[in-house]
Amino acid sequence: MTQEHTRDPWRLLLVEDDRELAGLLIEVLGDEGYAVDVAADGQRGLHLGLTRTYDVLVIDRRLPVVDGLDLLRRLRSRPVRSPVLLLTGMGSVHDRVDGLDAGADDYLVKPFDLDELTARLRALCRRSLEATDVLRIGSGRLHVGRREVVLADGERIALAAREFTLMWALARRPDTVYSRAELRRIVFEEAHAPSIVDTYVYYLRRKLGRRAVRTVRGLGYRLGAL
Repeated sequence: MTQEHTRDPWRLLLVEDDRELAGLLIEVLGDEGYAVDVAADGQRGLHLGLTRTYDVLVIDRRLPVVDGLDLLRRLRSRPVRSPVLLLTGMGSVHDRVDGLDAGADDYLVKPFDLDELTARLRALCRRSLEATDVLRIGSGRLHVGRREVVLADGERIALAAREFTLMWALARRPDTVYSRAELRRIVFEEAHAPSIVDTYVYYLRRKLGRRAVRTVRGLGYRLGAL
């Protein structure tokens, strides 16, 4: 069933190091009704992609600091499920296959027509509304696209980016016990504080109840129940 989209305008992340092109796209996409955030390199794009929620992402393949394909793979592993349009000056079949295998939903070769770009973005946004990626958690559900938990009584609880990624990591393998070191590597790769996993488990329990994350004494954590 298609869900009604209530967010207005569409939120779009543009990761593009060409300032002139980025400026043009901000203007065009703004006229199309998008609220655009811009990152000039892959590292900034990664930060924004992991800490904010977007309806669609436009990523240039050749970026400074973190390459576009590497950025895309990192986002998909965390998980960021928003549709991605990859921009590139390389149009061979091999290059397109690499982009799609890395997690791109669509591929546009430079130079491109602006009308085609906006049409492709509209198609991606429509498709994302119709696709619901849901993980069951006991009697509740974790909605990947919306970064929220829906309880059995219908209550919706929004999760911050890292809270969501931690819950997703536990929910996708509900029978697995993760050590703190494993969760720190999966969820908090940029953080060095050893207590960060315990801190975010506390945050999840405060929002979802103490049973949401189980402690396995001497081993670590696993998914609980809602």
